[in-house]
Amino acid sequence: MSETGKNGLTYSDAGVDIDAGNLLVEKIKPAVRSTRRPGADGEIGGFGGLFDLKAAGFTDPILVAANDGVGTKLKIAIDAGKHDTVGIDLVAMCVNDLVVQGAEPLLFLDYFATGKLDPDQGAAIVGGIADGCRQAGCALIGGETAEMPGMYAGGDYDLAGFAVGAAERGKLLPSGDVAEGDVILGLASSGVHSNGYSLVRKIVGISGLAWDAPAPFADGKTLGEALLEPTRIYVKPLLSAIRKTGAIKALAHITGGGFPENIPRVLPKHLAAEIDLSAFAVPAVFSWLAETGGVEAKEMLRTFNCGIGMIAVVSAGDAETVRAALAAEGEQVVTLGRMVARAEGAAGTVYTGTLAL
Repeated sequence: MSETGKNGLTYSDAGVDIDAGNLLVEKIKPAVRSTRRPGADGEIGGFGGLFDLKAAGFTDPILVAANDGVGTKLKIAIDAGKHDTVGIDLVAMCVNDLVVQGAEPLLFLDYFATGKLDPDQGAAIVGGIADGCRQAGCALIGGETAEMPGMYAGGDYDLAGFAVGAAERGKLLPSGDVAEGDVILGLASSGVHSNGYSLVRKIVGISGLAWDAPAPFADGKTLGEALLEPTRIYVKPLLSAIRKTGAIKALAHITGGGFPENIPRVLPKHLAAEIDLSAFAVPAVFSWLAETGGVEAKEMLRTFNCGIGMIAVVSAGDAETVRAALAAEGEQVVTLGRMVARAEGAAGTVYTGTLAL
C-alpha cells in the first residue's frame, strides 16, 4: 500500500530556507553599496567579486592577503543579543594585519555560517562588516552565507573574513633598516579588541554577572555592551602617517599573544623591543579582568593588548614627526620603548617598569 506525500521532502524540510537567504541578500545590498571605492563598483550576487587595480591607482603593486575571525567574542554577541558590531571586529582583525605590511586594504569577503538563518540578524552582522569596510576604505565585494542545521546550535553562528590589499613594489614594511636606539610608539586600543575572549568569558562566569548587568568598569554600559566594544581600525591614520612622513620602519598589530608574541615578528633577530610598562595607562576593563580572575601581569601581557593595539618603530629623530602625524588623525600615541641589542636565543621583548593593573 503506497503512502502519498511521504516522498515530497524539500530543502526547507531539511532546515535550509533558500527564501531567507535571498531576503538577506536584498537586505544587505545598500550596506554593500556603501563600501564602493575606486576599483570596485559591482553589485553582489555574481559568482565572484571583481577589482580593478589600475582604477585604484596602482602601477606596480604587490598584493597582500590576510584572513581571520572574531573568535569567542561571538558568543558574547549571541548571548547578549547584540550583533551590529562584531562585523567591525571581523574587518579590523584582517585589515590591521594588512596595513602593518604597508598595504592599503582594497577588498573584503566574508563567510557567515549559522544553524538557522535569521535575515534580520544576518543584516545586522553584515551592516557591521560594511561599517568596518568604510572605516578601512576597502570594498565589500562578496561573501558567503551558509545555513547548516546540525552543525551549529540554535542561534549560534561563526564569521570569517578575507581581505586583500596592495602596496607599490619596494614600499612594503618592515623596511629592513630597524636599528638599535629606534623608538617604539604605541597606539591606544579601544579595549579588549578580539583576543582572549575565552578567558574573558571564564572571568565573567567567576564574577557571576549577567550580560545585561551594569559594567563595573564602564559607566552607562551593560557588561555585554562594554565587552563588545569593537576593535579599533588603524588603517587610515597609519596609511596617512606612512605617506606623509615616510619614516615608519615597522608596524606590529598587537593581537593574541600580546607584546611578546607580536612585536618580535617584525624585528631582526639581533634586536629586542624594550617596553616600558609604566608608559601607558591600562584601560579599566583590563584591571577588572585581572582582579576578578586573579590573572598575573605576565599572563595579561601574553593574552591581551592591555591598552596598546598597534606599535610603530621609527628612528629617534623622526619620533615626534610621526607622533604628530598620528595624533592629527585622532590616534592616542605614547612613547612605549626602544630597540636594544638582543643576544642569541634571548627574548624579543623585554620589560622595564610595572603594568598599572
